[in-house]
Amino acid sequence: MTLASARRSVLVDDVIQRLRAEITSGRWPVGSRIPTETALIEQLGIARGTLREATRALIHAGLLRARQGDGTYVCATSELSGAIQRLDSELGDVLEVRQALDAQAARLAAVRVSPEELTRLGDLLARRSTAWQDRDRDAWIEADYAFHQGIAAGSGNTLMDNLYTALGPALRRSMTTHWDEHGFNGADPRGHEDLLDALRAGDATRAARSALSNIDATDDWRGAPPAPPVARS
Repeated sequence: MTLASARRSVLVDDVIQRLRAEITSGRWPVGSRIPTETALIEQLGIARGTLREATRALIHAGLLRARQGDGTYVCATSELSGAIQRLDSELGDVLEVRQALDAQAARLAAVRVSPEELTRLGDLLARRSTAWQDRDRDAWIEADYAFHQGIAAGSGNTLMDNLYTALGPALRRSMTTHWDEHGFNGADPRGHEDLLDALRAGDATRAARSALSNIDATDDWRGAPPAPPVARS
């Protein structure tokens, strides 16, 4: 490698890190279109070729997606999240992973979660209940996901929190499927209100058991027979 190419490689890596920071900080949220090539070249003070190489690297990593004639969009907040999205996992696979993550997150959160986090979790469950009553699917999904994400954050384990964040798109897809399942009860307290009670009591065993009961309930709904056809007169 020549000295010039080595310098270019270091520059590209620096641009990759700067663009990634915009994504991970939330300044470029998932679903948003990043600034134009011209704007970024001016902002970063780099050559067009350097920017394109850095952008291609982030596209390959799954953080960005180019849309022909429409620009480049953020599609994930980390390489792990991008990889999980590309897998397009089946609902059963997602539930099996959640059995491990949810139970351990709840067990750890029972002894590590802060009072402020407990208050926020209670607020999220209130929003979840209201959304279910109003039949507002999108609001229910966001509140339900934010609750489970909050448990992972409350575990005090940064890696577990990041793993749960990376699973976000797959979890939201599975929740969308739940919503349309026959017999699904989006207000079921298993793994939610009763889990919050266990966290408040600092009971790690009960918290883990409640988290698993939520997955078991979902399996029950998935295995429920379809609704009988509506008689027509």
